[in-house]
Amino acid sequence: MNNNRLCENIYYIGVDDKDIDLFEGQYIVPNGLSYNSYVIMDDKIAVMDTVDLRKCDEWEQNLERVLNGKTPDYLVVLHMEPDHAGSIGKFLQKYKSAKVVANNRTFQMMPQFFEDLDLTDRQVVVGEGDELSLGQHSLSFVLAPMVHWPEVMMVYEKKEKILFSADAFGKFGALDTDEEWDCEARRYYLNIVGKYGAQVQTVLKKAAGLDIAKIFPLHGPMLTENLGYYLNKYDIWSSYRPEDEGIFIAYTSIYGNTKNAAEKLKEILQQKGAKCVVMADLARCDMAEALEDAFRYDRLVLASPTYDGGMFPYMETFINRLKSKNFQNRKVGFIENGSWAPMAGKKMMDEMASLKNMTLIENKVTIKSAVKKEDIAQLEKLADALLA
Repeated sequence: MNNNRLCENIYYIGVDDKDIDLFEGQYIVPNGLSYNSYVIMDDKIAVMDTVDLRKCDEWEQNLERVLNGKTPDYLVVLHMEPDHAGSIGKFLQKYKSAKVVANNRTFQMMPQFFEDLDLTDRQVVVGEGDELSLGQHSLSFVLAPMVHWPEVMMVYEKKEKILFSADAFGKFGALDTDEEWDCEARRYYLNIVGKYGAQVQTVLKKAAGLDIAKIFPLHGPMLTENLGYYLNKYDIWSSYRPEDEGIFIAYTSIYGNTKNAAEKLKEILQQKGAKCVVMADLARCDMAEALEDAFRYDRLVLASPTYDGGMFPYMETFINRLKSKNFQNRKVGFIENGSWAPMAGKKMMDEMASLKNMTLIENKVTIKSAVKKEDIAQLEKLADALLA
């Protein structure tokens, strides 16, 4: 998609990264990632963000082809995370007359990444509602602190009615990936931005006052149709409401006995009419995808053997992730296993009780080593409580 003209005098100059193995050092990206950057060619030329330093050379080539010998006047910096700001130093070294357009917090943060960067007489400081005219195009600045860094801002371009949305509305996956937006956008949002639902809600309220025809994020495809669909998804995710009716069973198992209990519960639920039951082995799945499913569905079951007097380590990690992303507003059931002193259930319930608006099913299922006939009645009761 390099050098693609998106609309009158606005071009895409971003790059795909298919060599990256882990985004932010933790999230698997099997279909790679796009670093999006844009150029507005007008009386004044504005470059909208840079890209990760690892793809700087390709990005510079894309930029040069669009500029066709001209010199950019501005570099607009929406976000200082290195996957977008990594090439600022090289850009400013090459285009010595270009000025940087950013807010105060961004300028305070920039020297932390670029020690020897001299911005004397090159700063254009903007704040909420400020405007910058490029000629036919005009940029209006929308501060979006903690979505998901404190310096983040968005830009509304009035002529084409484009919201340059920073990381918001982005997704994993290179631009040539043939997949639906929802799954990887959901995994991206809930794991990276999910903690900051209140701040996202604030920005959505600001966006509601703008006449937006297109959304251009810093990752993933440009959104040009059915914008209400994407805005609604963000409203659901950022208000911590379940997206779909369903039951997600997240389990850990040492020798397969707790797994057997989880599988038996799924079978019982389906026999009782549950239409959507999803399972994940926390030791073997993508933990980020498990977190995504926990947020997606309205009911959750946690199943863990007792280990060192507490939860199995993968379950402990999973619950810590849920807590760190402000998991709330769900019904939760519990299955514990223990050969002599079952404690995992109490530990899991105590952790989930600390979260907001949780409905905990008090009658946890306790398995002593292997699932036996007398345990089926417990699983039946848990299924009934989940379906009530």
